[in-house]
Amino acid sequence: MTVYLVGAGPGDPKLLTLRGAELLAVADVVVYDRLSVAALLDLAPTTAERISVGKAPGQATMGQDEINALLVERGRAGDTVVRLKGGDPMVFARGGEEAAALATAGVAFEVVPGITSAIGVPTYAGIPVTLRNQALSLTIVTGHQDPNDTTEVNWEAIAQVGGTIVVLMGAARIAGIAARLVAGGLSPHTPAAAVHWGTRPEQTVLRSTLGAIGGHDVAAPSTIVIGAVAAHDLSWFTPDLAQ
Repeated sequence: MTVYLVGAGPGDPKLLTLRGAELLAVADVVVYDRLSVAALLDLAPTTAERISVGKAPGQATMGQDEINALLVERGRAGDTVVRLKGGDPMVFARGGEEAAALATAGVAFEVVPGITSAIGVPTYAGIPVTLRNQALSLTIVTGHQDPNDTTEVNWEAIAQVGGTIVVLMGAARIAGIAARLVAGGLSPHTPAAAVHWGTRPEQTVLRSTLGAIGGHDVAAPSTIVIGAVAAHDLSWFTPDLAQ
């Protein structure tokens, strides 16, 4: 009995790892989230059970505790379970919580890393997240916090770090986030970009500044890049031609 926490990558199905594809090919059960693409689900046997546990802003098909219980139940039943998660399971994907639940229940598990959208999406938008002499550090931060979480992102402190800031799950809160980064010392003229549905055929890129981006309609899901590198447009990916 093994549960595999598999990173599906940021959207382009070709970015799935070989290990992820191997496991999908032998899965009895695939538990997948909202950002999973149909092409990846098609890699599983036709006989495999497919269970959607997707979460969208403000709503969830299944709560996290229920997802944890489902993985434990199906793992104990002796099924080969693939938990397909967008990006990397351990980067703002609650993979750590699921792994902990499995470990506590004594269910064997394996974590298969995936390409996080924090790096893959800017790359597809022509934005290098680090650049010699320009961006020597990368800060990845969530723009969405659980209402029950007592910790708080210190945006003013993040503003002092320098380098590149990548905000995940922050589309709905970008105006407030930008204001706090400016209050922390970042110039409102700092380049900023929001990449919607990055790495997919429908990818779009909004280029702006930190002071102005909050006035735009930044749709979810978007990966938001803040810093000098966001001004770069090293385009190579043509979304409307992507398959």
